[in-house]
Amino acid sequence: MTVSKELLDILACPKCKGGIYLNENRDGLICDVCRLIYEIRDDIPIMLIEEAKPLEYNKTP
Repeated sequence: MTVSKELLDILACPKCKGGIYLNENRDGLICDVCRLIYEIRDDIPIMLIEEAKPLEYNKTP
């Protein structure tokens, strides 16, 4: 099971209050504005700023 569409529709980034979306692996929620990913554990989004991880930038030489 994964996070429901209804839950995704009402969730917002706790830092900037902007929109978030599921990542490709469906194991995290991404905020592009803050460049953070909020992990999903046991189908529960962990929406704590201090638990969020920074998104890695694609580095090209």
